[in-house]
Amino acid sequence: MSVLVVIPARYPSVRYPGKPLVELRGATGVARSLIRRSWDAAMAAEGVDRVVVATDDDRIRSHAEGFGAEAVMTSDTCRNGTERCAEALTALGISPEIVVNLQGDAPLTPAWFVSDLVAGLRAAPDAALATPVLRCDGAALAGFLEDRRAGRVGGTTAVFDRDNHALYFSKEVIPFTSDSYAPDAPTPVFHHVGLYAYRPDALVAYGTWPVGPLETLEGLEQLRFLENGRKVLCVEVEGRGRAFWELNNPEDVPRIEAMLAKMGQA
Repeated sequence: MSVLVVIPARYPSVRYPGKPLVELRGATGVARSLIRRSWDAAMAAEGVDRVVVATDDDRIRSHAEGFGAEAVMTSDTCRNGTERCAEALTALGISPEIVVNLQGDAPLTPAWFVSDLVAGLRAAPDAALATPVLRCDGAALAGFLEDRRAGRVGGTTAVFDRDNHALYFSKEVIPFTSDSYAPDAPTPVFHHVGLYAYRPDALVAYGTWPVGPLETLEGLEQLRFLENGRKVLCVEVEGRGRAFWELNNPEDVPRIEAMLAKMGQA
């Protein structure tokens, strides 16, 4: 097997309990759960050999199997999606070339993000994992800044070196810049997309490392790789006119539903 996609999903959430089962209405008014829409996004990606939902909750497992997904149970001690992906890989007993973590709160992830990410990791043998970044336009940056002013955690931003190796990820908007950009103008801020492609040995090693201070402060799982000296490749992806947003708070539901309607996605 070459590429395995794991969709980690848990029921408890400080900000939004039961989030994977929240229903989102698309252009036709049909309601589909967040986990179903994330699974649809994974299944649409080229070059993917297998897709599984990894959860510790029977409600999510039953729901996923009900719409035809394969589900694997993991422990309730996983602290984040990367740890859950590592457990899922062990439970499945397989050895793929690449494991992709498509987080269950990202139903708007375009299929080409997955294929671009896999291609980027294959071309960078020194990287332990790869993750996509999307350059913000003025409208997206304004949304990020408004969320922070309102005390909400919106998207994550990333900064990286000239070789596209990550320097840092933050829930704050970095680097500092003026917010006086036209809505469609490019900005120097990059939105980190909640998607990862790991080499299996790096994924297994991740679970053996203690949680570091930066991961604790930011609540960002990928910082554990940086804190342990592993290279994280940032792969710039193109939105191709598609809007992208993760479901982090209840306030994000109407925003995502509006994006689904605009895209004509059922």
